[in-house]
Amino acid sequence: MLCYAPKKCIKKILKNCHRIYGTWPKPATSPLVSGDHPELDTSELLNEDDQKICQSLIGAPQWAIQIGRFDIQTAVISLSRFRAVPRQGHLDRIKRIHGYLSKMRHATIKTRTDAPDCSNIPVKLCDWECSCCADTKEEIPLDAPAPKGKPVTMLTCATILSVVSQLETFSTNSTRLLSIGVLSCNRLLRWQHLVRRTCTEQVIDLHLALRYLGVPPDGPTMVIGDNESVIN
Repeated sequence: MLCYAPKKCIKKILKNCHRIYGTWPKPATSPLVSGDHPELDTSELLNEDDQKICQSLIGAPQWAIQIGRFDIQTAVISLSRFRAVPRQGHLDRIKRIHGYLSKMRHATIKTRTDAPDCSNIPVKLCDWECSCCADTKEEIPLDAPAPKGKPVTMLTCATILSVVSQLETFSTNSTRLLSIGVLSCNRLLRWQHLVRRTCTEQVIDLHLALRYLGVPPDGPTMVIGDNESVIN
């Protein structure tokens, strides 16, 4: 079991918020209120000084996301869209994210490091002969070093549909979670129509990187989806 918690990063984020406002963030039980839609906010636009504060406060949690706190990823990405012209309501929501980090500053992400067992997952084989992907094979680099150690048992890539939707554009956020074994190594949140392509591109890139590190992937990547659009 691998455990990681960016406590020092969160402490620095909270100290920066205290330096700006002179008080600690009010603790919150969730990054955003359930059913909230920041794109519908009509509160007063911030002045230039408050805009800079807002941009600073929304930029800091992104570092915490990079080193493990992906529980705030959806909220931060949703509010990052309004950095150019933020409103007071957006700033209040960003303060709530800081309040959530304050309450959950000791939260720890735990991941298993053993090889996953995907033997019970049904695999759907497709016929690509009549498509541009016919006869496609993985390109194996000829200058890759000789493998040293055990190969990666399975590269698992899961595409997860989030519940955050934009009422103005009727678009939906999706999260792509990429892991080696059961150890999460990469997370990405994008609009749903970009996730599937990005998922494939990064799987190919990681396959290549592993081979150059002398760690050959053992078999193809398993892509797991939880909605019909992703599966198709």
